[in-house]
Amino acid sequence: MQWDGISEFVYVAENESFTQASKKMAISTAHVSRQISALEKRLNIKLFYRTTRKVSLTEEGRVFYQHCRAVLDGLDEAERAITNLQSKPQGKIKLTAPVTYGEQQILPLVNNFMQQYSAIEVTAFLSNQQMDLVEGGYDLAIRLGKLSDSSMMARKLGKRTNYVCASPSYLHKHGIPHSLSELNSHNCLLGTRDYWHFTEQGKEKNIRVTGKLRYNNGFGLVDAALKGLGIVQLPDYYVQHHLQSGELITLLDNYREPDEGIWAIYPENRHLSPKIRLLVDYLAEQLA
Repeated sequence: MQWDGISEFVYVAENESFTQASKKMAISTAHVSRQISALEKRLNIKLFYRTTRKVSLTEEGRVFYQHCRAVLDGLDEAERAITNLQSKPQGKIKLTAPVTYGEQQILPLVNNFMQQYSAIEVTAFLSNQQMDLVEGGYDLAIRLGKLSDSSMMARKLGKRTNYVCASPSYLHKHGIPHSLSELNSHNCLLGTRDYWHFTEQGKEKNIRVTGKLRYNNGFGLVDAALKGLGIVQLPDYYVQHHLQSGELITLLDNYREPDEGIWAIYPENRHLSPKIRLLVDYLAEQLA
């Protein structure tokens, strides 16, 4: 459908004057006249009776006016709806995050966020696989560590620290390692990788570690460390509480790798709507 001339037609019909219509639209009378003439030619009907003193609708013009008025009213309503969405955030947000970090950090914060913005609906899918945001229809993803996908926009929300730690009972029995090489003589509690990350003299260093226990679950590794079974390297959200209580003790702090970023990412070609921007701002404030 071509929209040219529709607004001019409605203004002329309601004001019964080309001159008054042009004044209210802040355009020239000649422009209004040209648009109406082009519209009549396109529709192949006469919309107005024109005299030197008055402009009035033809029968066809009255029918056309009723439909055009409804269309313009609908456009006005659509514009108001968008304005309301921007002034009062509402609608749906679909996000994804890693399982453990999502459970412990992101979902509780999302719940707090929704207490403030009850008109927003959130669907969260937790997975340790990096989901395809575009294919999955995700508005937002939370990623940890180094980012590899340059096609996405990213905002840093906070940081995480990886700690090497053990229980006092283990250290009392097996001693405290003071260098990276001493890890060879300790039982290291392994996750999904055989290497632990450190920094030595300003350079990244990966150290191969061995041990009698391997889990693909961080909570299982924490429990093993608490029970004195060995030394573990895990992010702060697994061990922070136990470090504060003294149940675990940090080791090799001088070799600790730099903190890793916590990121909110979203597709580069997707407009960051007010509701999503509001959530990202809230997460950044809470995780900073």
